[in-house]
Amino acid sequence: MDARHDTAQVPPQFIAAMRERFGGRFSTAAAVRAHHGKDESSLPPAPPDAVLFAQSTAEVAEAVRICRAHRIPIIPFGTGTSLEGHLLAVRGGLSIDLSNMNAVLAVRSEDLDATVQPGVTRKQLNAALHGTGLFFPIDPGADASLGGMAATRASGTNAVRYGTMRDNVLAMTVVTADGAIVKTGSRAKKSAAGYDLTRLFIGSEGTLGIITELTVRLYPVPEAISSAVCAFPSVVEAVGTVIQTIQLGVPVARIELLDALAIKAINRHSKTTLREAPTLFFEFHGSPAGVEEQARTVQAIAGEHGGMDFEWATRPEDRSRLWQARHDVYYACLGLKPGARALTTDVCVPISRLADCITATVADVAASGLIAPLLGHVGDGNFHLVLLVDPDDGAEVARVHELSARLVDRALEMEGTSTGEHGIGLGKQKYMVREHGDAALAVMRAMKRALDPDDLMNPGKILPPG
Repeated sequence: MDARHDTAQVPPQFIAAMRERFGGRFSTAAAVRAHHGKDESSLPPAPPDAVLFAQSTAEVAEAVRICRAHRIPIIPFGTGTSLEGHLLAVRGGLSIDLSNMNAVLAVRSEDLDATVQPGVTRKQLNAALHGTGLFFPIDPGADASLGGMAATRASGTNAVRYGTMRDNVLAMTVVTADGAIVKTGSRAKKSAAGYDLTRLFIGSEGTLGIITELTVRLYPVPEAISSAVCAFPSVVEAVGTVIQTIQLGVPVARIELLDALAIKAINRHSKTTLREAPTLFFEFHGSPAGVEEQARTVQAIAGEHGGMDFEWATRPEDRSRLWQARHDVYYACLGLKPGARALTTDVCVPISRLADCITATVADVAASGLIAPLLGHVGDGNFHLVLLVDPDDGAEVARVHELSARLVDRALEMEGTSTGEHGIGLGKQKYMVREHGDAALAVMRAMKRALDPDDLMNPGKILPPG
């Protein structure tokens, strides 16, 4: 099945121009196109008409100029791990694969920053930082590319302490729809000079330009790190622990919630033996004394909320095993219903409304009869549902989408957002008017028209038709 709405008629002159300029790094092969027309979402594939494996900013700019001359849509491609159809070529066009642009260009330990190409993944950057005493903290789970993470304003498990990509990108190089190469920001830690173009492009999902270089913040590796796991009688008690921890100002680095079904999936997939109950995963960073104080404070809070089996993981190998199990939960959840596809959705609400939102969502899932493990980065009010669905069962597909819509409605009613970190893409366009209002959408559309008047940059994403 193909999700394309309006297949572009690719002129042979475009194919000839691209082949002449880029040779074998330009491909129209069916297998290559198919690989670049699907992501981790439940949306049906939509392959591009061609793929370019770019190697430099100058090449991306040249390819964009050729596309503009022939009115060919352009879709950036990183590692293919997006969850809302960001890379689907719904109007055909050229997929520009940036994975070969994967050099760490500079690490400046004295300034706590690094400059990288967009295809560098978070694991690759941290490997390159080995021995410097520094690390890059943004960890969305998947080993995503930093360009893709910036384009979708990603965050992840460490966001409660270190923030999101919005907070950790200082400057970028971006190729705009006319093939211009734009430098945004600087390496200065703050600036009051002009419009903040860096944050304009962060979260724009490739609809305003293609990120070809990033300068990101780095942080000292903590002197001490400790992780812990604690089970609870119910999700309510677990969330109560999170809220009290945040409100007391405990500088915890990670707080992850997994419900009983998610823990069951992890035990099966990762061969762990965790109690199959709602569970919090914690991580503490700081000095040895600071980490111990944080951890004991949280342990006492958890005890007040019925916490059970509070277990420490201080050795690096134990912590790695614990967090790898957490990162593998998406694939673990798929094992709960073999043959199913996962519609993975997320919302984010103010921390004071987190318990209400999760409690209502848990009840909604139970009433629906669907299999939908709940997990999330609850330290900042963000949580996810992994809705497992038989794609051949139309009634079940409808129930899944209805449940997902009710979740978003609930979050918006609580003054939250339709997505804390997955982005809008194709999947959540219908909520944009309700979340932002007509006036704000008009401003967004004006920005899109100004920067991309021909609607060639990742068309059909973020902004609803209208």
